[in-house]
This record gives sequence, C-alpha cells and structure tokens, in this order.
Amino acid sequence: MPLVEHLRELRNRLAKGLLAVAAVTIVALVYSEELMQFLTRSVPTCAPGVSSNGGNCAIVSFNTLMAPFSTTIQLSLTAGLVVASPVWLYQLWAFIAPGLHKNEKKYTYAFVGAAVPLFAAGAYLAYLILPVSVKVLISLTPEGSANILSLGDVLDFTLRMVLVFGLAFELPLVLVMLNLTGVLSGRRMARWWRGVIMGVFIFGAVITPTTDPVGMMALAGPISILYFGAVGFSLLNDRRRKRANPDAELDDDEASSLDLTPEAVGGVEPVVAARALPEQATGEHGASAQRLNGYDDIT
Repeated sequence: MPLVEHLRELRNRLAKGLLAVAAVTIVALVYSEELMQFLTRSVPTCAPGVSSNGGNCAIVSFNTLMAPFSTTIQLSLTAGLVVASPVWLYQLWAFIAPGLHKNEKKYTYAFVGAAVPLFAAGAYLAYLILPVSVKVLISLTPEGSANILSLGDVLDFTLRMVLVFGLAFELPLVLVMLNLTGVLSGRRMARWWRGVIMGVFIFGAVITPTTDPVGMMALAGPISILYFGAVGFSLLNDRRRKRANPDAELDDDEASSLDLTPEAVGGVEPVVAARALPEQATGEHGASAQRLNGYDDIT
C-alpha cells in the first residue's frame, strides 16, 4: 500500500475515534451533574444545617468563577475518553494489525483480553477504598477548622486514585508478557520476590495520592498476590517450553549439552572396487581383461 493510502487510512480512523469521543462527551455534558455526584460520593458532605467542624464532615464548593465551567468540561472529556475507549482503541488496532505477524496478533489479543479486566478491577478497588481514605484524611482536621474542599480537587483526587490503581494492576501482566517473549524466566522472577514485595509496598506508599496506610495496603496487597500468580504462570510456561525445546533456557553465549558417546561400529562389508576404464574390466564384470606389456593400462 502506498504512503498516501496509509495516511488516508490513518486520517479516517482518527476521525472515527474522535467522533466517538465527541459523541460520548456531549452525552456526559448532559449528565454532568449526576457524574459529579457519583464521583464525589466518597466525601462525607455536611447535611443541611450542619457546619463543618474538625473532621466530622466537609463542604464541597467551587473556589473560582470559572471553576464550574472548567470542571464540567474536564469531567465530560474524561468520561468521553474512557467510555469511548473501545472505539478508538479498535481503530488504532485496525490500523496496526495488518503489519503484525500471526504470533504477534495472538499475543496482542491475550494482552488486551487480560488488561481490560485487570484495569477494571483496580479501578473498582480504588472506588471502594476512596470513602475510607477520605475519612482518614478529613479526620486529621483539628477542632475549630472547617473542611471546604474544591470540587475540582475532589474529582482530580478520585480520577488519580482510579488511574493509579488501574495501571498498577497491569504490572504483573507486563511480567507475564516478558516471560512469554523469553525475556524473563519464572525462576529469576521467583528469586526476586523479597525485593519485589518491598518495592511494591514502597510504590504503594509513594504513588497513592493519600498519605494513609489504608491506600498503601489496598494497593500493595492485591499487586503482591498478582505477582505470585505471574510467577506461578511463568514457571509453568518455562516447564512447557523446556519440554518442547530443552535448549530454550540457554543464554546466547552458553553451549548446549551434546552427547559425545561413540556409537558401536558394525561388521566390515567387502566392497568391490570398480575399474577406472571399461577396457580394464575383468572377466567377472564383462569382457576379458586386456594387458599390454604386463600392464592393465592399454592406453
């Protein structure tokens, strides 16, 4: 296919993806108030007639004149990108797939098929622990102080938690894909388990927007379980690969084991040497031999 055709196809697929995002964004604009209430449900808002004092509750507000407009646009665009992701991801895949081999397509299907439920599980877990994290943070407010939270900050906090948990749940899948491609063995992953667990907990403490241990434990615990699941899968895959090819786990500079045992030699079979010229044939093979001056060579 010429370059112009590739560019035309890329333009068409980008246009289809952008149209899907725009359509979902318009729908999200209509239901923006319901979306805001859904995403801010984790904040213990003060009931009518109850003032915020200490960590009992919080008041969600807009701090600037343009905040309602900018927050609504940001929330609608985010919803458009997330909800329309199957459409624009398919358009991206349809543009790349013709250049992939059959084996590469198989790995891509497996990766996408596992990545989507893992990301959804991480996002759902983040939404479940959000109320606990928010209550822990609000409880640190001293008496006599009020919690007045910007709605934009609350939405940013919620979206960051969802994205962090969703992407963190993809880390074990990356390890599995490295094992399937032969880059990382299951035995090596098993030897790293102490450092990996320590790194996962440090990662959970640093990457989560909250400073409470609840978010860290909620993120590090499932990732640790998924890591050991990835190690078990990799060990089984290495065993299967070794049965199919005993030299599969050898390094590039490592020689394979060779069987140098000499084989037994059988009995010697007599071989009749043929004459070089038809004129030199003996009586057993044709005409009688011709000799000249005592030699077979009559030439």
